[in-house]
Amino acid sequence: MLSAQSIRTKLLIRLAIASAILILLFSTILYGFIKKSLYEEVQEQLIKQASFIATTVTNTHPGEKIDSFYLKRTLEISVEVVQKPKHISNVTFEEVSKEGKKYLVLYYPYNFAEQTFLKVTKDISSIDKILKKIYRIILLSNILGFALIIIYALVLSTYITKYITNLTKKLSSMNENMLKPIKIRHLPEEFQPLGKSINMLINRIQTFIKYQKELFIGIAHELKTPLAVMKLKNEVTLIKKRSPKEYEETIKLNIKTINEMNKMIENLLKIGRQESDQFEPPVQMDLIEYLKEKSANYSLLAENEGKHLIVDLKPPRYHTTIQPTLLSHIIQNFVQNAIKFTEPGGTVTFRSYPVPGGIKIEVIDEGPGINENLDLFAPFKREGKKGGVGLGLFLAKSAADAMGATISIKNREDQKGAIATLYIPNQLACPLC
Repeated sequence: MLSAQSIRTKLLIRLAIASAILILLFSTILYGFIKKSLYEEVQEQLIKQASFIATTVTNTHPGEKIDSFYLKRTLEISVEVVQKPKHISNVTFEEVSKEGKKYLVLYYPYNFAEQTFLKVTKDISSIDKILKKIYRIILLSNILGFALIIIYALVLSTYITKYITNLTKKLSSMNENMLKPIKIRHLPEEFQPLGKSINMLINRIQTFIKYQKELFIGIAHELKTPLAVMKLKNEVTLIKKRSPKEYEETIKLNIKTINEMNKMIENLLKIGRQESDQFEPPVQMDLIEYLKEKSANYSLLAENEGKHLIVDLKPPRYHTTIQPTLLSHIIQNFVQNAIKFTEPGGTVTFRSYPVPGGIKIEVIDEGPGINENLDLFAPFKREGKKGGVGLGLFLAKSAADAMGATISIKNREDQKGAIATLYIPNQLACPLC
């Protein structure tokens, strides 16, 4: 049963209404044209006959009476001279029905001095029957045509909504364990952009579920270990009486461990805040101008660490629609990591340049490089001997996925550091776009 809110129902109703109006309009015009053509032919004939009668009797046989019987027998018309009707001033036609028959009456000026008219009457019952047959044929054709249009509209609406229905069934059957991309090549060209957007969404959901699972496992592991160490250290301390200095050392160690856990919890709160940032409305902006403003803060940060930041932003202008908070998360993480792993006196390069289909932003450091066999974007993955919780790149990857951009980290070709890259396509798949 078709629902009133169904697209198929609405499409079917609109097609049916539009087709009915079109058929009715066309039929009315056709019937009117046929009727007018038949009547005009009879009217022209009557006018010629009336003109001939008036001219012949007046000029050739003045004073002679009109032989109505002869005219009726030969021309199938009845003619009589009548006084000028009040509502008639010139050649006029009237339709009259009498005793089940239909007549066409012509009032034609006859004698101007006596103010008389010829009243010419012709039986048009046969023409009326033809018109009724034509009307019935048109009416039957309209009914059959409308029925065919309803069938066609049903087929067309089913065909159009078939792909939406299939997509809906496909999506409704999915869960977190059965997320499969849609085969776009089987979709019509008009539905392919929708299919691509759905596949991008599925990919983002898969990535989100994967990292969420890793995140929960990592949280349990990262918090369980320091808690176990604190518990064991406290139990050992309480086994026997110790000096105040030993108790102080145990308390300091506990405080240090608590601070580390607080830092971890703070980063977990950042994840929650970033998820809300994913619903930030995209804004139109000059990306290069935005990066220039950010680079001024990054330069101060680098100088404070005894390092130098080189800024090389190209092209001069690059307008895009993007979520600035998510972009800031990514760039800030790249720069902070580059400054952290670069030795004092070293250089960090912050640059951008256009590429086919979008623009790339790179942060290049002079650190020890990375182990490219590790998934550095997984939560709690740490590289090098520098401190940290291991959630920065996880947050950057989540932000990039939410924006529809991609990030990567690889070693420099000269093996003197690493390159962190953010690729922003021309058309971002931002949420709420």
